[in-house]
Amino acid sequence: MASSLPTLSRALPSSSSKPPSPLVPFPSPSLKITTSTPFIPSSISLSSRGASFAIPRATPASHGSGSDETLAKTTFHGLCFVLKDNIDTDQIIPADKATIFPSNQQERDEIASNALSGLPDFHTTRFVEPGEIKSKYSIIISGENFGCGSSREHAPVCLGAAGAKAVVAQTYARIFFRNSVATGEVFPLESEVRVCDECTTGDTVTIELRDSGGLLTNHTTGKQYKLKAIGDAGPVIDAGGIFAYARKVGMIPSPSVA
Repeated sequence: MASSLPTLSRALPSSSSKPPSPLVPFPSPSLKITTSTPFIPSSISLSSRGASFAIPRATPASHGSGSDETLAKTTFHGLCFVLKDNIDTDQIIPADKATIFPSNQQERDEIASNALSGLPDFHTTRFVEPGEIKSKYSIIISGENFGCGSSREHAPVCLGAAGAKAVVAQTYARIFFRNSVATGEVFPLESEVRVCDECTTGDTVTIELRDSGGLLTNHTTGKQYKLKAIGDAGPVIDAGGIFAYARKVGMIPSPSVA
Protein backbone atom coordinates (compact mmCIF):
# COMPACT_ATOMS: atom_id res chain seq x y z
CA MET A 1 0.00 0.00 0.00
CA ALA A 2 1.33 3.42 -0.88
CA SER A 3 2.37 5.69 1.97
CA SER A 4 3.10 9.39 1.95
CA LEU A 5 4.61 12.11 4.08
CA PRO A 6 3.26 15.65 4.53
CA THR A 7 4.47 18.14 1.98
CA LEU A 8 5.45 21.76 2.38
CA SER A 9 5.53 24.63 -0.07
CA ARG A 10 8.69 24.28 -2.18
CA ALA A 11 11.32 21.72 -3.02
CA LEU A 12 13.40 23.27 -5.78
CA PRO A 13 13.93 26.88 -6.85
CA SER A 14 12.98 28.55 -10.04
CA SER A 15 15.17 29.58 -12.91
CA SER A 16 13.89 33.04 -13.81
CA SER A 17 14.52 32.63 -17.50
CA LYS A 18 11.26 31.07 -18.69
CA PRO A 19 7.56 32.05 -18.60
CA PRO A 20 5.04 30.28 -16.35
CA SER A 21 3.39 26.99 -17.24
CA PRO A 22 0.73 25.14 -15.26
CA LEU A 23 2.52 21.78 -15.11
CA VAL A 24 6.13 20.87 -15.73
CA PRO A 25 6.86 17.13 -16.16
CA PHE A 26 10.02 15.74 -14.63
CA PRO A 27 11.98 13.40 -16.93
CA SER A 28 12.41 10.41 -14.63
CA PRO A 29 10.38 7.21 -14.37
CA SER A 30 10.47 7.26 -10.57
CA LEU A 31 9.92 10.95 -9.90
CA LYS A 32 6.70 12.88 -10.12
CA ILE A 33 6.47 16.60 -9.42
CA THR A 34 3.23 18.51 -9.27
CA THR A 35 3.11 22.27 -9.39
CA SER A 36 0.82 25.19 -10.03
CA THR A 37 3.59 27.76 -10.41
CA PRO A 38 6.52 27.88 -12.83
CA PHE A 39 9.28 25.48 -11.77
CA ILE A 40 8.32 25.59 -8.10
CA PRO A 41 6.93 22.14 -7.23
CA SER A 42 4.77 21.75 -4.17
CA SER A 43 6.14 18.27 -3.56
CA ILE A 44 8.39 15.61 -5.00
CA SER A 45 7.03 12.07 -5.06
CA LEU A 46 9.45 9.15 -5.21
CA SER A 47 8.03 5.77 -6.12
CA SER A 48 9.75 2.43 -5.75
CA ARG A 49 8.29 -1.08 -5.71
CA GLY A 50 4.77 0.11 -5.15
CA ALA A 51 5.55 2.54 -2.34
CA SER A 52 5.62 6.30 -2.73
CA PHE A 53 7.26 8.99 -0.66
CA ALA A 54 6.82 12.75 -0.77
CA ILE A 55 9.81 14.96 -0.04
CA PRO A 56 8.93 18.33 1.49
CA ARG A 57 11.18 21.33 1.35
CA ALA A 58 13.95 21.17 3.92
CA THR A 59 13.72 23.65 6.77
CA PRO A 60 16.47 26.25 6.34
CA ALA A 61 19.10 26.07 9.04
CA SER A 62 19.61 29.10 11.20
CA HIS A 63 23.07 30.64 11.49
CA GLY A 64 25.15 28.93 14.13
CA SER A 65 22.84 25.91 14.35
CA GLY A 66 25.48 23.54 12.96
CA SER A 67 23.07 22.15 10.37
CA ASP A 68 24.40 21.45 6.88
CA GLU A 69 21.07 21.86 5.06
CA THR A 70 21.97 25.31 3.74
CA LEU A 71 24.64 25.73 1.10
CA ALA A 72 28.00 26.08 2.80
CA LYS A 73 30.76 28.11 1.21
CA THR A 74 31.50 26.36 -2.07
CA THR A 75 34.43 27.32 -4.27
CA PHE A 76 35.40 26.18 -7.76
CA HIS A 77 38.68 27.14 -9.39
CA GLY A 78 40.07 26.31 -12.81
CA LEU A 79 40.05 27.08 -16.52
CA CYS A 80 36.84 28.19 -18.21
CA PHE A 81 35.34 27.05 -21.51
CA VAL A 82 33.36 29.87 -23.15
CA LEU A 83 30.28 29.47 -25.36
CA LYS A 84 27.55 31.81 -26.58
CA ASP A 85 23.75 31.51 -26.87
CA ASN A 86 21.35 28.62 -27.48
CA ILE A 87 23.71 25.74 -26.74
CA ASP A 88 21.26 22.86 -27.09
CA THR A 89 21.44 19.31 -25.80
CA ASP A 90 22.53 17.95 -29.19
CA GLN A 91 25.60 20.16 -28.96
CA ILE A 92 26.19 19.12 -25.36
CA ILE A 93 25.83 15.40 -26.15
CA PRO A 94 24.78 14.20 -29.64
CA ALA A 95 21.80 11.84 -29.66
CA ASP A 96 23.80 8.92 -31.07
CA LYS A 97 26.20 9.24 -28.14
CA ALA A 98 23.41 9.18 -25.58
CA THR A 99 21.75 5.84 -26.37
CA ILE A 100 22.26 4.50 -22.84
CA PHE A 101 22.23 6.11 -19.43
CA PRO A 102 25.54 5.39 -17.64
CA SER A 103 25.17 2.79 -14.91
CA ASN A 104 28.86 2.03 -14.32
CA GLN A 105 32.20 3.80 -14.54
CA GLN A 106 33.00 2.52 -18.01
CA GLU A 107 29.75 3.90 -19.42
CA ARG A 108 30.29 7.11 -17.50
CA ASP A 109 33.76 7.49 -19.03
CA GLU A 110 32.31 6.92 -22.50
CA ILE A 111 29.67 9.61 -22.13
CA ALA A 112 32.27 11.96 -20.63
CA SER A 113 34.48 11.62 -23.70
CA ASN A 114 31.63 12.98 -25.84
CA ALA A 115 30.78 16.03 -23.71
CA LEU A 116 30.17 19.06 -25.95
CA SER A 117 31.27 17.03 -28.97
CA GLY A 118 28.27 18.26 -30.96
CA LEU A 119 29.47 21.86 -31.14
CA PRO A 120 29.74 23.32 -34.67
CA ASP A 121 33.07 23.04 -36.48
CA PHE A 122 33.96 26.70 -35.88
CA HIS A 123 34.63 25.71 -32.26
CA THR A 124 38.22 24.71 -32.89
CA THR A 125 38.97 24.07 -29.21
CA ARG A 126 37.56 20.80 -27.92
CA PHE A 127 36.07 20.62 -24.45
CA VAL A 128 37.42 17.08 -24.15
CA GLU A 129 40.44 16.27 -26.28
CA PRO A 130 40.20 13.20 -28.59
CA GLY A 131 41.10 10.04 -26.72
CA GLU A 132 40.56 11.66 -23.32
CA ILE A 133 37.72 11.23 -20.84
CA LYS A 134 38.32 14.33 -18.73
CA SER A 135 38.31 18.00 -19.68
CA LYS A 136 40.87 20.50 -18.47
CA TYR A 137 38.02 23.04 -18.24
CA SER A 138 36.12 22.80 -14.95
CA ILE A 139 33.83 25.80 -15.50
CA ILE A 140 31.63 26.47 -18.53
CA ILE A 141 30.54 30.04 -19.29
CA SER A 142 27.70 30.63 -21.72
CA GLY A 143 25.02 33.10 -22.80
CA GLU A 144 21.26 32.76 -23.06
CA ASN A 145 19.11 29.63 -23.15
CA PHE A 146 21.82 27.13 -22.25
CA GLY A 147 20.65 23.50 -22.42
CA CYS A 148 17.67 24.01 -24.72
CA GLY A 149 16.41 21.13 -26.86
CA SER A 150 15.53 17.67 -25.62
CA SER A 151 14.86 16.60 -22.06
CA ARG A 152 17.66 14.06 -21.87
CA GLU A 153 19.41 13.89 -18.50
CA HIS A 154 22.60 12.90 -20.33
CA ALA A 155 23.37 16.61 -20.89
CA PRO A 156 24.36 17.55 -17.32
CA VAL A 157 25.62 14.02 -16.65
CA CYS A 158 28.19 14.09 -19.46
CA LEU A 159 29.45 17.51 -18.33
CA GLY A 160 29.85 16.35 -14.75
CA ALA A 161 31.46 13.09 -15.83
CA ALA A 162 33.99 15.05 -17.88
CA GLY A 163 34.96 17.11 -14.82
CA ALA A 164 32.83 20.24 -15.11
CA LYS A 165 31.79 21.61 -11.72
CA ALA A 166 29.60 24.54 -12.73
CA VAL A 167 27.97 26.26 -15.66
CA VAL A 168 27.58 30.04 -15.59
CA ALA A 169 24.98 31.24 -18.07
CA GLN A 170 22.80 34.29 -18.54
CA THR A 171 19.68 32.11 -18.74
CA TYR A 172 18.87 28.39 -18.89
CA ALA A 173 16.38 26.14 -20.55
CA ARG A 174 14.18 25.03 -17.70
CA ILE A 175 14.66 21.31 -18.33
CA PHE A 176 18.47 21.53 -18.21
CA PHE A 177 18.30 23.48 -14.94
CA ARG A 178 16.02 20.86 -13.41
CA ASN A 179 18.11 17.95 -14.66
CA SER A 180 21.24 19.54 -13.22
CA VAL A 181 19.58 19.76 -9.82
CA ALA A 182 18.09 16.27 -10.00
CA THR A 183 21.34 14.58 -10.97
CA GLY A 184 23.63 16.78 -8.87
CA GLU A 185 26.21 16.78 -11.65
CA VAL A 186 26.86 20.52 -12.13
CA PHE A 187 25.82 23.79 -10.50
CA PRO A 188 23.71 25.77 -13.03
CA LEU A 189 24.52 29.35 -12.00
CA GLU A 190 22.99 32.50 -13.46
CA SER A 191 25.05 35.60 -14.10
CA GLU A 192 23.67 39.10 -13.68
CA VAL A 193 25.47 40.33 -16.82
CA ARG A 194 26.68 38.77 -20.06
CA VAL A 195 29.89 37.23 -18.75
CA CYS A 196 30.45 35.15 -21.91
CA ASP A 197 31.29 38.31 -23.85
CA GLU A 198 34.05 39.26 -21.41
CA CYS A 199 35.77 35.91 -20.89
CA THR A 200 37.86 33.74 -23.20
CA THR A 201 38.31 29.98 -23.24
CA GLY A 202 41.36 29.21 -21.14
CA ASP A 203 40.96 32.09 -18.69
CA THR A 204 41.56 31.13 -15.06
CA VAL A 205 38.47 31.75 -12.95
CA THR A 206 37.20 31.19 -9.42
CA ILE A 207 33.56 30.85 -8.35
CA GLU A 208 32.65 31.47 -4.72
CA LEU A 209 29.11 30.54 -3.67
CA ARG A 210 27.11 31.58 -0.62
CA ASP A 211 23.45 31.19 0.24
CA SER A 212 22.96 34.86 -0.66
CA GLY A 213 24.63 34.64 -4.08
CA GLY A 214 27.98 34.12 -5.70
CA LEU A 215 30.99 35.81 -7.20
CA LEU A 216 32.96 34.86 -10.32
CA THR A 217 36.49 36.20 -10.47
CA ASN A 218 38.40 36.12 -13.77
CA HIS A 219 42.03 36.12 -12.68
CA THR A 220 43.21 36.53 -16.27
CA THR A 221 41.39 39.85 -16.78
CA GLY A 222 41.05 40.91 -13.16
CA LYS A 223 37.28 41.39 -13.47
CA GLN A 224 34.60 40.15 -11.09
CA TYR A 225 30.95 39.31 -11.73
CA LYS A 226 28.05 38.76 -9.34
CA LEU A 227 26.07 35.54 -9.65
CA LYS A 228 22.45 35.06 -8.64
CA ALA A 229 21.67 32.92 -5.60
CA ILE A 230 20.83 29.35 -6.51
CA GLY A 231 18.46 28.99 -3.55
CA ASP A 232 17.19 25.64 -2.32
CA ALA A 233 18.78 23.83 -5.25
CA GLY A 234 22.24 24.38 -3.79
CA PRO A 235 22.08 21.80 -0.99
CA VAL A 236 20.43 19.29 -3.36
CA ILE A 237 23.27 19.55 -5.90
CA ASP A 238 25.85 19.64 -3.12
CA ALA A 239 24.47 16.35 -1.78
CA GLY A 240 24.80 14.67 -5.19
CA GLY A 241 21.26 14.97 -6.54
CA ILE A 242 17.67 14.62 -5.44
CA PHE A 243 17.84 11.02 -4.20
CA ALA A 244 21.11 11.59 -2.32
CA TYR A 245 19.62 14.70 -0.74
CA ALA A 246 16.44 12.85 0.22
CA ARG A 247 18.52 10.21 1.98
CA LYS A 248 20.70 12.83 3.63
CA VAL A 249 17.74 14.61 5.23
CA GLY A 250 16.02 11.33 6.15
CA MET A 251 13.11 11.44 3.72
CA ILE A 252 13.95 8.05 2.21
CA PRO A 253 16.05 5.28 3.77
CA SER A 254 19.72 4.93 2.91
CA PRO A 255 20.80 1.69 1.23
CA SER A 256 21.72 -0.97 3.75
CA VAL A 257 25.40 -1.90 3.95
CA ALA A 258 26.03 -5.64 3.75
